[in-house]
Amino acid sequence: MDLLIRRQLERVFKGVANHRRIEILQLLQDEPRLSLWQIRERVPMGRQTACEHVRRLALARLVRKRYRGREVEHTLAPLGHKILGQLPLLLSA
Repeated sequence: MDLLIRRQLERVFKGVANHRRIEILQLLQDEPRLSLWQIRERVPMGRQTACEHVRRLALARLVRKRYRGREVEHTLAPLGHKILGQLPLLLSA
């Protein structure tokens, strides 16, 4: 496994290394196209905290951001769908 792949894996694992980020991923799976305000409404947390969680998820390529004027729409990326599908398998081992 080369360095690039190891770094990509590191970002993904850091992306899901927090229960709030996993909760955000599950939320976006159930309700795609949410703004940060809508995410905060459903997963109670401060604005800066929510921004940081979503930033880390986007950096890990688990969440996509789409800019619509002043609003930012968040959706689950294909990799996010894959990771959510694999998480239960990690616990069943």
